[in-house]
Amino acid sequence: MNAGIPVGPVDKPKSKLGGSHTTIIGERQGKKLVALISRHPEIKKIIPSVITVKGKAPSGGVITGKVQRPDERGNLRMLISCGTSFQELRIVTTVGNLLEGERIMGELNAMLKDE
Repeated sequence: MNAGIPVGPVDKPKSKLGGSHTTIIGERQGKKLVALISRHPEIKKIIPSVITVKGKAPSGGVITGKVQRPDERGNLRMLISCGTSFQELRIVTTVGNLLEGERIMGELNAMLKDE
C-alpha cells in the first residue's frame, strides 16, 4: 500500500511557453528572462514570434528585455534583443482591459530591471 504517496510520474508545473515554436534567442539568458516574467501570477501564456537579425556581426552580446504596449484586452508584447538579433514575444494575461495591462507592464519591467 502506498498510503498517500502518488504512483507514477510526478506532475511538473505547467509551462506557460507555447505557440508554433518555443525558440528563444539568447540561449540560457533569454530563457531565464522568459522564466522570470512567467512567474507573474497574471501571465497566462508566452508565445514566441519571429526572430529577426539586423546586419552582420558576431552572435551573442548583452541580452535585454522590455515589455511594451498593452492592447485593449490587456495582453502585452515583449522585445528581447541579443547582439544584432531581436525577437518579439506575445504575452497573454488574465486581465481584460488596457489599464490593467499597463499595470502588469510596469510590474514586469520592474522585475526585468531588478534582474
